[in-house]
Amino acid sequence: MAFEDLSINSQDYLKVIWDLQEWTGQAVQPKALAKKTGMKLSTVSGAIGRLAASSLVEHTPYGAITLTQEGERYALIMVRRHRLLESFLVKTLGYTWDEVHNEADALEHAVSDKLVERIDATLGRPTHDPHGDPIPDANGTIVEEATLPLSQAAEGSLVTVERVSDEDPDLLRYLTQEGIVVGTQLRIGRKAPYSNSVNATVVHHDARGETPADPAPSVTLGNAAAEYIRILEHTAQ
Repeated sequence: MAFEDLSINSQDYLKVIWDLQEWTGQAVQPKALAKKTGMKLSTVSGAIGRLAASSLVEHTPYGAITLTQEGERYALIMVRRHRLLESFLVKTLGYTWDEVHNEADALEHAVSDKLVERIDATLGRPTHDPHGDPIPDANGTIVEEATLPLSQAAEGSLVTVERVSDEDPDLLRYLTQEGIVVGTQLRIGRKAPYSNSVNATVVHHDARGETPADPAPSVTLGNAAAEYIRILEHTAQ
């Protein structure tokens, strides 16, 4: 089946399966797919059955869903469109990073390959979108860095925010308010027993690259929110 022959629903399912697997690093279960799409499990099962019949996914009853090579190739077409559109909306049209996810979702099915290529060239062929997500190139190649969720950062470690999920605009607005964006460095504070939260301080640098004596206020994030933030961990005291 050619990509152009896929229904919009099929394109969406392939992208969502890929997104879930990329973000969690785990096999995708039907329940997780139903939760992500907001669909009933029976509806998701029917869609997966049709994708399996088209050799785009592999799935055993009640088991995990995996993309075939062709299914992954089609998913990456959609991922590329989505992330380039988000980048275009932010860099060219002045959107903020909390405003672009739904806009890109609406536009990604309408743009042509030619327009996607023009957007890519106009933006200087960016490697990451505004949320730090890597953008597949025109050949479907994607380079992903090894990161871990903020919830797993060690006490006292210095970390850099590499990626933030675009799923929750309220979280993105809150992070902006607290001065946390892609590239921000954080010092992880003490984790109180049974608190199920992460305490961090934004690390600011002066013009000489030195850390001011007065630390910035700390920020507390519940583990559920910290799971949406991926970081590189540098040092631990």
